[in-house]
Amino acid sequence: MEEYTREQIQRADDTDLYVFLSGRGEQFKRCGKEYRWLRHDSVIINKNEWYRFSQNKGGHAIDFMKEFYGLSFAEAVKELLGEEGVGETNRRTAKEDAGRQKVCPIPLPGLELPERNESCEIARKYLIEQRKLSEWLIDQMIAKGDIYESKNYHNVVFVGRDKEQNPRYAAMRGTDENRYRGEARGSEKAYGFGHIGTDEKLFVFESPIDLLSYITAVPEDWGKHSYISLGGLSEKAMKRMYTEYSHIHSIYLCLDNDEPGNERCRQFVSLIPKELSVYRLEPVKKDWNECLVAEVPVESMAKQMCWRDAREKPVPVMKMSEVEETVVQWLWYPFIPFGKVTLIQGNPGKGKTWLAMAIAAYCTNGKELPNALPIEPFNVLYQTAEDGIADTIKPRLAKCSADMTRVRFINEEEKQLSMTDDRIEKAIRQNNVRLMIMDPIQAYLGANVDMNRANEIRPLFRHLSTIAERTGCAIVLIGHLNKSSGSQSDYRSLGSIDIAAAVRSILFVEKVEKEKEQDIRVVYQQKDSLAKKENPVAFSLGEEGLKWLGEYDISIEDLLMGKAGTKKETKLEKAQKLILELLSKRKMMCLEELEAELLAYGISSRTGRDARKQLESRLSYDWCQGRKTVALITE
Repeated sequence: MEEYTREQIQRADDTDLYVFLSGRGEQFKRCGKEYRWLRHDSVIINKNEWYRFSQNKGGHAIDFMKEFYGLSFAEAVKELLGEEGVGETNRRTAKEDAGRQKVCPIPLPGLELPERNESCEIARKYLIEQRKLSEWLIDQMIAKGDIYESKNYHNVVFVGRDKEQNPRYAAMRGTDENRYRGEARGSEKAYGFGHIGTDEKLFVFESPIDLLSYITAVPEDWGKHSYISLGGLSEKAMKRMYTEYSHIHSIYLCLDNDEPGNERCRQFVSLIPKELSVYRLEPVKKDWNECLVAEVPVESMAKQMCWRDAREKPVPVMKMSEVEETVVQWLWYPFIPFGKVTLIQGNPGKGKTWLAMAIAAYCTNGKELPNALPIEPFNVLYQTAEDGIADTIKPRLAKCSADMTRVRFINEEEKQLSMTDDRIEKAIRQNNVRLMIMDPIQAYLGANVDMNRANEIRPLFRHLSTIAERTGCAIVLIGHLNKSSGSQSDYRSLGSIDIAAAVRSILFVEKVEKEKEQDIRVVYQQKDSLAKKENPVAFSLGEEGLKWLGEYDISIEDLLMGKAGTKKETKLEKAQKLILELLSKRKMMCLEELEAELLAYGISSRTGRDARKQLESRLSYDWCQGRKTVALITE
């Protein structure tokens, strides 16, 4: 086992993790003075310190290597130092150590790279202090081996590589008063100093320092773009870039703002293939480093001109053959589909909120809904801007027997929610929500939206529908009717008719005013885009809350005018009646035969089982020749 001195251990623990890890090819996103590690986006790095928010733990460089690379203490120290144990006498700073982690690969025959100096401090100080280049950028380039300091003259060496990362070119810049400029013997102009990104943009510069000056001034998404320095005004490196890398489609000419640079830019346009777009970025001073040193504001640093827009943006189309067919899933058939937007509307005080509560109770604990199938309980988001959460919503949910742990809402104390708020989709996904209720609709349109203007309403509902489809969540909106009592039902919705057009299902809730016997509220489906319309269902409201009454025969116009309808026999009631009639005639029946008879009358096996359960005190079961039978119990 290696042994290390206290000084070596301290030096290893002081290693700048950003520089060290960048040399290993790790990717980061800058967040102020810190860096977020893209491989573990909950990890933040600041110099030699790290913190992992997902596990509430952190430490220094040695702990980092143990945590994420599974190394022992000794292995971590050795890895960070890049050296053997006791006896090491050549002391270096943490940045110098990190810079040595990835040395230049052996150059191809013909290129004579200057010998590398042990330290890179003179070159680094020149670039950062005199040229005002970004410290993090220079450290990253040093860690990769693309910038180093020559041993004999302490020049800055900028290395250009081929696709296999072999050095093929080296530009040199003096750090003393003479400011020597040159290229290593055997350098190939086609392989200038640069960076290969992933998007379509290529930025072209005369020198490496101008290239680095531009990235320093405009660092946003720099890793995605490609950059190349020509080592003067030769087009060879630029041509190689757009020839070898097919993802490059836009060329940004960033040559110096002087006569040779401007003239060469104009010549380049004719050299660049016509299928590529060409832009000119002209610095306000002679070159980009002069702009950086003079602290010219970024927005004033350059003038951009489009010299050729070669790419006509394609209209995104899809083949119908590429579309995978799906089957509509239902929360409550045929009234509320999953993955779609449903509108529940009616006059104030007629039972819309109570209906929403009953649906929430069904979703959170399987509480009864007429003709609804059994479901596994799931979470619900209930947003209301009309009723109090504590004094109205929660007591009503309790009366409907909803599971309070599964009913949640987005806190709107600091910011009011709107249909375009990104918190909606995040909350749905983070809480595994399959139903979201927003009551009333006008409270969530946004402060500057006129609900009577179709052009303002359509984008909102398109956005909400997209959220519903992406998440599979059923989104239910509660709305009021307008006061035009004589209008057709289609035009009674409050606001633009486009609201009704945008949703897939519309339910009206209204009280039957002329019903004498009891307080009856009716749910009527006015729009049914995805299923066959079923009969209206009714419920009553009393001290104990909501009670379902079954199907109710009434037209929408009569309902809106307050006229009374007729309570219809439910399928469950019909099934019970048929079972009693059949068994009174035959005394005993095979269970399979009984279910077949019920099915002939349009009653499902599930409804038949529910009916037999309701009649269990009046039925007896036995076995006859291996088949289960059922009979009426006679007194």
